Amino acid sequence: MTGIYIHIPFCKQACHYCDFHFSTQMGKKEAMVRALSKEIALRKNEFKNEVVETIYFGGGTPSVLNVSEIELLIDSVYKAYKVSSKPEITLEANPDDLSKSKIEEFSNSPINRLSIGIQSFFEEDLKLMNRAHNASEAQRCIQQAKKHFKNISIDLIYGMPGMTNERWKQNIDKAISFQIPHISSYALTVEPKTALANFVKKGLVKPVEDEVAQAHFTVLNDTLTNAGYNCYEISNFAKPNYFSKNNSAYWKQKKYIGIGPSAHSFDGIRRGWNINNNPKYLKAIENSELPMEVEVLSKTDKYNEYIMTGLRTIWGVSLSKIDTEYGNKYKDYLLQQAAKYIEQHLLYLDNDTLLATKKGKFLADGIASDLFMLNLK
Repeated sequence: MTGIYIHIPFCKQACHYCDFHFSTQMGKKEAMVRALSKEIALRKNEFKNEVVETIYFGGGTPSVLNVSEIELLIDSVYKAYKVSSKPEITLEANPDDLSKSKIEEFSNSPINRLSIGIQSFFEEDLKLMNRAHNASEAQRCIQQAKKHFKNISIDLIYGMPGMTNERWKQNIDKAISFQIPHISSYALTVEPKTALANFVKKGLVKPVEDEVAQAHFTVLNDTLTNAGYNCYEISNFAKPNYFSKNNSAYWKQKKYIGIGPSAHSFDGIRRGWNINNNPKYLKAIENSELPMEVEVLSKTDKYNEYIMTGLRTIWGVSLSKIDTEYGNKYKDYLLQQAAKYIEQHLLYLDNDTLLATKKGKFLADGIASDLFMLNLK
């Protein structure tokens, strides 16, 4: 399985917490779409013998594009690659872009999955984040989208200053009430050089507290599990048969090509990343050059990435895979480092698989870093 990720580097306005690559200047939008289409064509030989099963429009805000622009890019993928008969085609969208007419237009296109950036159903949270939509738009767009799409995901953010457990649970309950089959939920993080980081530094916003975020994650996990959702990855919850193929592929270390400025790619051996500068990206593509840096992964790099991704998921880390692909030294080291976390009931062994416990899930990234191999090549 392989996937195509297309980064749309435009937003109407900057959310205070966001450090993804985007521009609020839309003047080069048409030129960017043409460049994205050209990059897809330039890279057609990378997956010459592969079948593309997912196409994902991320950003930025992909829903700032019109339907014809989205269809042009999808057509470009079909021209360059062999695509499966029923690919998962996801569009990230913001509620303020999802008018009734635009939802209908998207539903008549090849797009078959919407990922809607709700973030919160409370007005005060949306204002703190500087979201472009309000609480009523959040609910309206979901109601309208459900009339045309069966496969819908929404994003929610927890751990915000001043958010009580009760209000957070009300957010989750509201999402459940819409019978959305997939919910992605992330802890608010204060990224350097963001407006939120500046507000915290100046004392205008309270610092984000790990204890609050951990309590919110427990509420999230318990509430959604009781409602029939599977936590197939720490930040992703889905009803049966609604796991995101795109998201699952990342966590299972499948191959993917990233198109657009700042987009990342992975072919199983190398990781590549495009320049995160729109003008430089446009100029390079105009000259039929790929503005990409590439890193060849060592055996240790691959092992560490597998530990990081595996512990975040319900699939865990396979000891037999470690033994077969990396060697007995890696397996012994992993078991040695994991022993204290097993004793603390943060990890557990299920036959051949190392997994995070319910208590250990929120701490999985930190635990994984302690399991990394640092000195073997």
